[in-house]
Amino acid sequence: MRTLFLTAVLASTASVSAHAQTIVFGAGYADFSEDVSEDQALISLEYQHRPFHQAKRFSAGWGAALSIDEDGDTHIGAGLIGLYSFSNRWFVEGSVMPGYYNAGNDLNDLGGDFQIRSLFGLGYNLNNGNSVSVAITHKSNASTNHENPGVNAFLVRYHLGF
Repeated sequence: MRTLFLTAVLASTASVSAHAQTIVFGAGYADFSEDVSEDQALISLEYQHRPFHQAKRFSAGWGAALSIDEDGDTHIGAGLIGLYSFSNRWFVEGSVMPGYYNAGNDLNDLGGDFQIRSLFGLGYNLNNGNSVSVAITHKSNASTNHENPGVNAFLVRYHLGF
């Protein structure tokens, strides 16, 4: 019985440490608030560090994200990520990542270089330990500048744990 217990503890520890960090690949579509802006496809790459807080169903950690659309509008940010598991399979995720925004197209100016990306997503854990999710994001400067048009995006994401 003792050997079985130790084996179970080691196996669960190995599976947690095996996927303590995650790279998330995303693709989707950006919808800018301004009528003169040009909505377009975008890709994203996100790094999620191992959580600094874990409870039974909730975890919190730090991460960083990069997104680029067709015109080269780029946002890079870092911040807080939260994940809540409904079961072994389904989860919701949220994050807030302030950072730097560069408008590759002047029509897609968001009112300044400082922009905050917020994300809300719904995901599903696959049998191989990785996950898929859909997410919506919003970028704006939180009215820290005179203009604050913002941009929303819809993303399909693949989470690769390592």
